[in-house]
Parts: sequence; structure tokens; C-alpha cells
Amino acid sequence: MASRGKVAPEDRCVEDLKAERSRCSFNKAEVTRLLDGGEEKTSQRRRIEEVFLSDPEFLDPIRPEYLSHEDRYANELRKACYMIQKFNTDEEIQQLVGQMEGIRTLMGSGLGVALTKDGNPLALHFVMFMPAIMGQGTVEQQGLWMGRAWSGEIVGTYAQTELGHGTFLRGLETTATYDPKTQEFVLHSPTVTSTKWWPGGLGKTANYAVVMAQLYTQGRCHGPHPFIVQLRDEDTHRSLPGVILGEIGPRLGMNTNDNGFLRFTHHRIPRTHLLMKHSQVLEDGTYIKPANDKLAYGTMVFVRVAICFDAYRQLQRATTIATRYSAIRRQSELVPGEPEPQILEYQTQQYKLLPLIATVFGIHFSAQSLWDTYNEVTGSINNGNLDLLPELHALSCGLKALSSNDAAFGVDTCRLACGGHGYLSSSNLPRIYTTTTAAITYEGENTVMWLQVARYLIKSYREARQGQPLHRSVSYLTAQPASATSPKPDLTNSALVEAYRRAVSYLVVEAAARLQKQCDMGRQFEHAWNTCSVQLARCAQVHIRYFTCEKFLDGVERAEVGEATRGVLLRLCRLYLVFHILNNQGDFLRSSALTPLDMSTLEGELSALLAALRPDAVSLVDSFDIHDRILDSTLGCWDGNVYNRMFEEAKKSPMNQKDVPDAYYKYLQPLLKSNL
Repeated sequence: MASRGKVAPEDRCVEDLKAERSRCSFNKAEVTRLLDGGEEKTSQRRRIEEVFLSDPEFLDPIRPEYLSHEDRYANELRKACYMIQKFNTDEEIQQLVGQMEGIRTLMGSGLGVALTKDGNPLALHFVMFMPAIMGQGTVEQQGLWMGRAWSGEIVGTYAQTELGHGTFLRGLETTATYDPKTQEFVLHSPTVTSTKWWPGGLGKTANYAVVMAQLYTQGRCHGPHPFIVQLRDEDTHRSLPGVILGEIGPRLGMNTNDNGFLRFTHHRIPRTHLLMKHSQVLEDGTYIKPANDKLAYGTMVFVRVAICFDAYRQLQRATTIATRYSAIRRQSELVPGEPEPQILEYQTQQYKLLPLIATVFGIHFSAQSLWDTYNEVTGSINNGNLDLLPELHALSCGLKALSSNDAAFGVDTCRLACGGHGYLSSSNLPRIYTTTTAAITYEGENTVMWLQVARYLIKSYREARQGQPLHRSVSYLTAQPASATSPKPDLTNSALVEAYRRAVSYLVVEAAARLQKQCDMGRQFEHAWNTCSVQLARCAQVHIRYFTCEKFLDGVERAEVGEATRGVLLRLCRLYLVFHILNNQGDFLRSSALTPLDMSTLEGELSALLAALRPDAVSLVDSFDIHDRILDSTLGCWDGNVYNRMFEEAKKSPMNQKDVPDAYYKYLQPLLKSNL
């Protein structure tokens, strides 16, 4: 108990957060509405959260970490199924979020992640299985499968990745050979490495899947195509003959997703189970090719756009936890003899957290721009125009890589910024990290994604040299590269974005020249590409960073907010620009986009920006408007009552239900008594 006249540390924590909030210089509600997409959407989100979070069915009887692997899966499956049933029977929720998009949005939202904590066994059913049918199936096939999928009569997943091949689709080994006598495809897994590996929900949940397999007909292979395949009996849930299924075992995280394996032994499916929106196989085995091979990538593009938003939400949660904790945690002496300061007063802590808060906004604005492009391209494709498809593919690859990299790094930085307490499961930072870092490798491993972007850049650069028009995101390649004697820009926000443009232009020109030199020396293009791949990947990274900076600044300038709010957003944008310039000085110096003196000036400004944003740090993460149940963290709770929450959570451990554990009598006592 605290002595008279002194405030107990746990009470001081609460007061510290109140004091932080009293210093807010902007309108938090404006930022919340901006991130949600408007006041109406904010109201909708809050109402949906209220409906779901007030339902006791979503409460966990015990922390999932204390359950067995199978019990954790069962608990999350229970909540996932109940979530769908609740959505399908609650007209208010359907009206709030829309019948078709609602459940899919709910699954991927912060609320969905919070309700099913360590992975949702039904997530891929809505996020990939149903979108694949909509994107790749004919109208007739959609009518046959979508109603059943929507009602939950069937549950599906998306089986593409194999034990031996992931991102390289052309290397997939699973075969689907057409038999015109029976008008069936025969699915077969010819090798161990052809085993489908990783699909969420495949292990024990799904009874159907969209399976990517090499299509063979009339003695020819036509590459990977999507097939609707029944995996389990709809009544008994037993695996069908010729189908071998199972779960792949514990992972770093998301262990209730029941990621699975799948093998086929000459398993037959009807011809009409080939999704035929873009390509067809006729009854006699004749193959009708698609108008464009890249049309089949629609589902992957959609998922990559979704990953960008998911990365943004995960980073929101992590920065909220770490920033609030940094405002209540007091450590050491900044000035000898004076009281311990909040660790947020240390500029090293500000340097860890404030650029990450800025990154949340950077991902938000760039992902929203990508989503708008996706909708534009989808509309163009439906009208027969495929011109924008390559740009969308490159942007979705690049932003998926950048956002998942930035978010994973950011979440781990937040964990480290919380010291040892960030290592606790109850902080929720370990779970957020394992969920976020998985995105670096799924739906396109990031190094492969960078090289996909690089191919688009080199192709666009060569087209520009031939006088051909370029798409919006690479139009800067038509400009003459800056030289060392070119006039240097000032250091306004627009000028710093221009510096990014000059840097990436220089790097692309240099990489293209190096690649061409390798080819001129007689090297095969593919080997030349591999030799230059590190530099090419770097070009892609700077290109997407430039895209993000451009969209960040444009988004802030266009935002419908008051001047005080715009001011803090501009400071965040400025911090983002300066932070990444200083962390990548070589790109700007070698391209003469900025000078050493500019770097020195920006280093001084970085310190000033951190100091200027410090008073608004807690209010900025408050504006993310994340409910305590969704945050699910002892360290990041709204009221700041951290230490009491940590202690109460520790007491819930099953090991604390007995003063002396059984293991003492079985192992420790014999050791302790052995020498008596």
C-alpha cells in the first residue's frame, strides 16, 4: 500500500494517460472518420462491434494459450461458426455492412481477428474460396456454388501452394487430366512435392476447395487452372476416395487456421468443375484459351490488396499498445535525482514509435489508392479492356511486399519498445507479430514480389525509351534522369517526394544499363537478370516507397479535415518522408537527388518532428478507435491500469491453481531428497 501523500504507481498510470489525452492538439474524431472512410462507416463499425462484443458466446472460458492444440481449434471453430450464423440471422448487421461483402469484411477486420484470436478456420472460405468462384467461374457456376457457399452448406478453401512450389505457379505439379470418354478430369499428385501444403481450413474444416492444377487435354499441358473439388463427404465429413487430407502441424502462429495438406490419387471430378469464366474445355477435350493469361490472377490480386489493409490494421493495434504503455511506463532517470520519466520522453523511444504511427497512415492512403485502382481495373476488364492489368499486378505485388515488411518490422519494434513485458502473451504483441510476419511469405513471397515489380519497371523503362506511353505509376520513367549538375530541389514535402522520384529513376536507369551490359557480354537474359537481381529488387522497393509517399502526401492534402488535424497529419507525412530518406541515404546521394548538406538538415529536422509529435502520440493512437476487447492487451488498455491487469492475468494461469504442482512430487522432490 502506498504511503500517505504518495500516489501508487498503478494509480499514477491512469493519471498519466489522462494527462496525455488532455494535450491533444487536433480533432481525434476527424482522424477516425478519415481512416474509416466517413462518419457513416464509423457509426456502422462501432455498432457492429457493439453487437458482437456484447455477445457472451464470443468470450473465451480460458486464455487460448492454456488450451491443447485441438481444443484451441475447436474453440475458434465454435466462434467462427457462430459468427456466420449470427450474421446470417441478424438483419441489422446485414443492413449495416451489406449482404455479400459483409461477412468477408467482418472476417478480415480487427473485430474478426479479435473474436477468433489465433486464426479463423473459416477465413479462407470467405476470403479466397468464394472470391475465386466469383472471379473465375461462369455465371452458371456461380449460381451452382455461391448460394451453397454463402449459406454454409459447403465450406471451401483455396489449394494452390504445394510442398515443393509456392509462388512459382508454372512449377505446380498437381495434374488434372481430361478424360473425354467420361467427361471428367482426373486429379493426381504424382510426387511428394506435389502435395498441396498450407491452405487454411484444409486440415479438418473444409469439405470443398478451389484447387490449382496443371490442365492436360488432348496430350497437351495448358498450365495451372482452377477446379472446384469436393474433398469430404457432405454428410459424414470423411475424406473421399482418392483424397488424402490432414493438418500440417504447429506453426509459429495462427495455429487454429488448421492449415492442411492434400494429395490426390486419380480422383475424378466432372468436366464442369473446371472454373470456366476465362478458359474452357469442351466435351471433346478441345481447349479454349483465355483472352489474356493474366486474367487467372484475379483472385491473387484481390487477396494481395486485402493483405495491405490487414497489415495496416495489425500495425494499428501494435502501435496503440506500445504507445499507451510508453506513456505509463516510467524508467531510470533522465536527469539525476529527478523522478523517473515516462519512457515516451526519451527520444530513442519516440524514434521507435512515431515513425510507425506515420507508417499506419502511409499504408492506409496507398492501400486505399490501390483498392481504387483494383475496382477501376475490374470494371475495365468487364468491359474488355485489359490495358491496366499489368500496372495493377505490379502495384499489388509491390504494396503487398512493402506493407507486410513494414508492418512486421513495426510490430516487432513495438514489442521490443515494451521491454520484457512485450514478450508476455497477455500483451498480445507476440500473437500480433506471428500473424503479421506470416504475410511476408503467404500469397507471394516478398522477394519474388519485388522481382515481379522489377520486371514491370524494366519493361516500362524500355517502352519509354521507344517513345511508348506508360501507365500512371511509372510515368516518371519518361522524364530525363537527373544529373549531378541538375538544380537541387528545396526541402518542402513536394520536393522530398520529387527526390524519391529522382532516386528511383536513377536506380532504374542504372539497373537497366547493368542488365543490358550483361546481355551484351553474351549472357543469357535469365542469368543476366539473376546477376542483377539484388539491384533490381532494390529498384522495386524504392519505386513502391515513392508510390506510398506520393499517395500519403496527396491523401493528407485532399483529406476533408480541419486545419489542426491536417497539421498533425502533415507532420506525420513529413516524418515518414524524412525517416525513410535518412534510412536510405545512399539512394538519394548517389542519384544526386539530395546532397550531404540536405541530409544534415533533415537529421536536425527529424529530432524536431519527434518533439513536435510527442504530445499527440497517445491521442493519435486513440484516434484508431480500437476497442479494448479487439486490442486484447494488458499493456495497451484504454484506462492505463496496466500493472493490475498484468497481475490479475498472471493469477489465471492453470499452473497457479495449485500451490505445489504435481510435477514437484514426480520429479523435483526425488531430486531434492536424493542426498538426504
